[in-house]
Amino acid sequence: MTTIAATQFQVDDLTVQIHPTVEDLASTAAQAAADILQSAIDENGKASVIFATANSQVAFLDALISGQGTRWNIDWSKVTMFHMDEYLGLPHTHPASFRHYMMKNVEPRLKPRAFHYLEGDALEPLDAMQTYAELLAEHAPDLCCLGIGENGHLAFNDPPVADFNDPHPIKIVKLDEPCRMQQVGEGHFPHLDAVPPYALTLTIPALCAAKHMLAIVPEKRKAQAVLDTLTGPISTACPGSYLRTQPHCILFLDEESASLLPTAM
Repeated sequence: MTTIAATQFQVDDLTVQIHPTVEDLASTAAQAAADILQSAIDENGKASVIFATANSQVAFLDALISGQGTRWNIDWSKVTMFHMDEYLGLPHTHPASFRHYMMKNVEPRLKPRAFHYLEGDALEPLDAMQTYAELLAEHAPDLCCLGIGENGHLAFNDPPVADFNDPHPIKIVKLDEPCRMQQVGEGHFPHLDAVPPYALTLTIPALCAAKHMLAIVPEKRKAQAVLDTLTGPISTACPGSYLRTQPHCILFLDEESASLLPTAM
């Protein structure tokens, strides 16, 4: 896996890279993702990846897509894609739906073998979740690309519902207010009451079961969560802290998201 970083260090089992800009972060993380997927295709004839959907992931996803044909030539028809969360009850046509973003901006541009979506508006959500869990088991992920929320969440595993030993691959969760306010702040909903109170999410063990993990966490608004992730206790109070137990994970920061870290790091 090829990565170039301005600064790189370890925190427990986690590799951390700090890049000068969001663009540098996105470019390096996209190269790492492409290398992992190409290696899986070379070894097994196929690959599987889980993507996150959030404002913080846009530059990375754009870099991964725009690099096709110039920096790498992945046969996307051999890649199966998943995403990690979706609002319960929200139709995929809603602009804030994570499926909506992936259906519009990722799937048609890369044309993967398949893109399996969490159906938040399914008539029978529990059945849809079971089907999704079976697909994940069938296509064991080679790569999980995720972020860390402003409240430290991984996917929609907010502090009140995060479980590092969760027995389920997918669950329905109630979103805490800081998480819902993040969605308002990112411009996806006009006010707090418009944000769905519940969501479907892959659990933390399911995310960490991927062979490789890339945590893409730029922007100043993530600085406190990054500080808590890397310097606080490993605790569900900051679910992102669990990444420090994952030697197969690289955390990509820019100077803004790393701005609160001690200079000794």
